[in-house]
Amino acid sequence: MKNRRRYSAFSIMLRFLLTFILVATITSALLAQAPKPEATQYTCVMHPEVIQDHPGRCPKCGMELVPIKEDHRKHRTSNVEHRTSNEEAVHQTAHHDHAMHEMKMQSSVNLADPMTQEGSGTSWLPDSSPMYERMFMLGQDMLMLHGAAFPRYTNVSTRRGDDRIDAPNWLMGMFSHPLGDSAQFGVRLMMSLDPLTEGGRGYPLLFQSGESWHDQPLHDRQHPHDLFSELSVTYSQKFTPDLSSYIYFGYPGEPALGPPTFMHRISAMDDPDAPLGHHWQDSSHVTFGVATGGLVWRTVKIEGSVFTGREPDEDRYDFDRPRFDSASGRISWNPTPDLALQFSHGYLKSPEGLEPTVNRHRTTASIIYNKALGHDANWATTFVWGQNDDTHEGKTQSFLLESNFQHQRDTFYTRLERVEKSGHELVLEGADLAKIFPIYAASFGYVHDFTHGNGVDVGLGAQFTIDHRPDELDRYYGDEVGYGLEVFLRIRPSLHRHHEMVDAMK
Repeated sequence: MKNRRRYSAFSIMLRFLLTFILVATITSALLAQAPKPEATQYTCVMHPEVIQDHPGRCPKCGMELVPIKEDHRKHRTSNVEHRTSNEEAVHQTAHHDHAMHEMKMQSSVNLADPMTQEGSGTSWLPDSSPMYERMFMLGQDMLMLHGAAFPRYTNVSTRRGDDRIDAPNWLMGMFSHPLGDSAQFGVRLMMSLDPLTEGGRGYPLLFQSGESWHDQPLHDRQHPHDLFSELSVTYSQKFTPDLSSYIYFGYPGEPALGPPTFMHRISAMDDPDAPLGHHWQDSSHVTFGVATGGLVWRTVKIEGSVFTGREPDEDRYDFDRPRFDSASGRISWNPTPDLALQFSHGYLKSPEGLEPTVNRHRTTASIIYNKALGHDANWATTFVWGQNDDTHEGKTQSFLLESNFQHQRDTFYTRLERVEKSGHELVLEGADLAKIFPIYAASFGYVHDFTHGNGVDVGLGAQFTIDHRPDELDRYYGDEVGYGLEVFLRIRPSLHRHHEMVDAMK
């Protein structure tokens, strides 16, 4: 009864916030004045020095030219008379810097955010994050494609381990269409062929838990993701240079709960495995039915969601029934271009299909740090804390620290975790079902790219993971040391050239 009252008050507050955002956004859109007709000039996102008075393609890279905004044009045409050659050179440099700033690619979720800041769902990455994507300009519309595949061999020790050949993978497309100068429509699609490459049981991962197969809870395996992980639309509105808002609908989609999911974090993108704390931190990234509203003031964002609490069922090819029975709220703050902070809390009604009477309160906090280290070099680090408060089980916590250092063709990464898992989560027996066990895991990996920077990066990698468990679990896992060893290929789009140009100009 107490949990029901807490959820009811929380749900009412979030529904009020969403209604306010919706009304404010639609009202602003209706009151927005149409821009006055004027002569339009066009430039290239990749080569801002290319400017012409008619649409077409860039003579240097062949990309579709885009219109120049009015303030950019005024900056370009003011005080251009009677310049010396040195003044012209200085002006060209200043114009190029200004153009690079003004032509910064916009997020498909909120046109006031740079695309480098766009994470999974409506979450934020640091603004300095690199983009491993392919971009296509379709007139004023923009399409971005990115993803990754990890063909590999995995060997996991202990009685509950396994070895196999598989290929975790995902592919995502992001499309944005401007609606005047202050509004934007966005569409995103994310898919995974995990149902084919991983099968219904998923891949071996020691001490992993969550979801089910053949009506039995999975343990020591990572479940496959659905064929469709996100199909979402957004409408965003800029009120002033500092204030903007957006509305996001996904079926499936991701609510405002937790940090960017692991495959979208730069610190985790070279690690083929999901974190052991996935179901304490970011597992709601595939939710069949979610509506989110957000307000952004400069570097601070407040957002709320109503969504389906039930996790995806065992049929990975279908669209589950939307319920909209759960709610969450998140505050995000990017104090500098290199930092992204978030704190969130959510109520998930009946997340597990095998335990329909169990509800969950989830609280998370995260710090993501990214530092560009010059041309084609980057260092990204993430800390995540997540806590689940489940009916009848109480609170369990997870901690994650991961880091990724990339220099040209070479990448080194690590992930350190501590997760409290119950005997129920690990599918134990008897009196052990009610106990809580601290699990530790440390992963270390290296990737060397054989093809790099030419559209597609293909790297050969290796990863070693060592786990620590209480002695009480030896009766289930045996006496041997828990470890995981894998050799893999990492296939993904190359670093986006726009990001390389910005780094080179710093």
